Amino acid sequence: MTELDHFDIAILSLLQKNNSIPQKDIGEQIGLSPAAVQRRIKKLTEKAFIQANISVLDRHKLGQPLTLFVEVSLENEKIEYIDQAKSIFKNHPAVQQCYYVTGEADFILIIIVPSMQAYEQLTREIFFSNSNIKEFKTFVTMDIVKLGLSIPV
Repeated sequence: MTELDHFDIAILSLLQKNNSIPQKDIGEQIGLSPAAVQRRIKKLTEKAFIQANISVLDRHKLGQPLTLFVEVSLENEKIEYIDQAKSIFKNHPAVQQCYYVTGEADFILIIIVPSMQAYEQLTREIFFSNSNIKEFKTFVTMDIVKLGLSIPV
């Protein structure tokens, strides 16, 4: 954070809310020229403060209404098995987020699927077919109260 001044923080705050906001509008709101805003955004991207520019899509309109949280425990926690699990989870398109965690479970996954039938198929693909998965527990989301990736700056 010591690399960031108040202009950088203001730019990051605005871009988190709307990454398609014109640089001219950002400049007007924070008191910089569009060219200065452009240079700062380029620098923030090069230094990996900005990691991606994405669009948040409506999961219901796209036929992916079910959000599931899954705790996964491994049988063997040797590093090569952990890395293998990370790779499987990272590369499956239904797995939206994957966290390697401490505690009773080894991983927490956030999965989006169109139906419970699709989830059953996914469990066969990535859990039941993997002899190193000791157990998994599924939590079905009834309502998404808050969804975001904004980081307080």
